[in-house]
Amino acid sequence: MIGLLGDGLLLTTQIFFVTLIGSLPLGVVVALCRMSRFKVVAGIARFYISILRGTPLMLQLMAIMFGPYYLFGLQMGSDWKYWACDIGFILNYAAYFGEIYRSGIQSVPRGQYEAANVLGYSRAQTFMKIVLPQVIKHILPAMGNEIITLVKDTSLAFVLGIGEMFSQAKALSAREVSMVPYALAALVYWVFCLIIEFVLGKVEKKLDYYHA
Repeated sequence: MIGLLGDGLLLTTQIFFVTLIGSLPLGVVVALCRMSRFKVVAGIARFYISILRGTPLMLQLMAIMFGPYYLFGLQMGSDWKYWACDIGFILNYAAYFGEIYRSGIQSVPRGQYEAANVLGYSRAQTFMKIVLPQVIKHILPAMGNEIITLVKDTSLAFVLGIGEMFSQAKALSAREVSMVPYALAALVYWVFCLIIEFVLGKVEKKLDYYHA
């Protein structure tokens, strides 16, 4: 039982980290597009965010998984379910992270941009040295909530036939006719979230010197 749950945990952890690695930088792109002066670009970004936030993640995963076949008649390989899972999670969470980034960037007073310009900072230097540290401080609580939600959302990968931890617990529970596998899985999810909360708490303390 422990071995199968351990295998499921490895897949859950993989989905978690792949999603973060892909969605955190993509979220920055989404935020910048959302704030673009070009109305077409900003409109596309708003539409993207609206669709991804306004429809269930489970439905998005299924659309990516089966869309190539039903729309174009393409037969995807056996590994496609893993790619579909990663793509679905990354696109979904990038939409949420993009809005969080945008709110953080817009929370920095315009006067700081003007002051940086007077001091001779380039736009890139202003963003990296002045804006970004403050943005990280402001958005960390909201980002933490989304990251913890991601831990639990990894269980949605079961709809694609991926044997992550929830899928393994479900199969073991049916085989053993017992709730113990579900209880163990719940305990692991909880510990996973506690670890993330601990790490985020440490990061937040290190950023306290940006507190106004």
